[in-house]
Amino acid sequence: MSTDPIWEGSTTGADVPLTEDIAPGTANDPPAGATDEATLTVDGQTVEASAGATLLDACETVDTDGDVLALCSYDDEEKIGPRSECRTCMVETEEHGIVPSCSFPVEDDMVVSTDTEAASEARDVNLDLILSNHNLLCTTCGANGRCDLQDVAIENDVEEPRYGVLHDRSQLEPIDDSSPFIQIDRNKCILCNRCVEACNDVQVEGVLRVEGSGSDTRIGFQNDADTMMDSTCVSCGHCATVCPTGALVEQGLVDATTLPVPGFTHKNSAEGIVGEDYERQQTQMTPMKREGDNRNEPRVSRPEPAATEGDDWL
Repeated sequence: MSTDPIWEGSTTGADVPLTEDIAPGTANDPPAGATDEATLTVDGQTVEASAGATLLDACETVDTDGDVLALCSYDDEEKIGPRSECRTCMVETEEHGIVPSCSFPVEDDMVVSTDTEAASEARDVNLDLILSNHNLLCTTCGANGRCDLQDVAIENDVEEPRYGVLHDRSQLEPIDDSSPFIQIDRNKCILCNRCVEACNDVQVEGVLRVEGSGSDTRIGFQNDADTMMDSTCVSCGHCATVCPTGALVEQGLVDATTLPVPGFTHKNSAEGIVGEDYERQQTQMTPMKREGDNRNEPRVSRPEPAATEGDDWL
């Protein structure tokens, strides 16, 4: 794609697509699937895969022995993904070893295993790496109870990530709540790139991009704005719709699932400005979704308030 607003060799901008001014590298990944149909084996089961299929597609057609998480994958893959960013979909093949199933094409006679020690460990390590760079104060998150990362962490019995957690390292970034429609909490971003592709490939607005490198990689804006309000965002909300965590949340849902404790909100929790009654969550993980399990609730120490109408949550 040319960086000039008019294609190289063209004398007019009449045939320039709407996406031509979108910065290179923000979306438009090449197809990852196979060019031909293939018959392969997944955990001992024969799978007939169509042209364009990936190993993840093949795994999703059978009951696999291992849990292939695929956090950065999205259902509508003709427009969004696969990205091969989170590496929680790793499987083992006899032919190529450990590979990311979301972006690896199927091949005839391929033998795939999802529950080998190497594949399971690869998925576990990558999941813990994601969790270690994520603000795990789930009880103040607008996506609490509807978060893909929370779901897979619970399904995999993760109590505490082996590499620590973001909140313990005091690396939290201020929340961007400048927009009246969408809040950005980059402390919860897993850099799956779903929002960027939804913005650039589906809505064709060209607002979001991935910027920086290494530990400084973050979701930013193509017009170099510092806040969502100063960007070219049209508030369509598609980025929040495809976000697998609480990194992008509609403003009306920001505190929808926050525990009703005075001074206990998403913003002051994420920025370390919590009420005096809030000490710390007992764990930094997500088991509160299990029935009858409240280990992730905050420990509060306060006098028993006088009962009043509407205070039956106390």
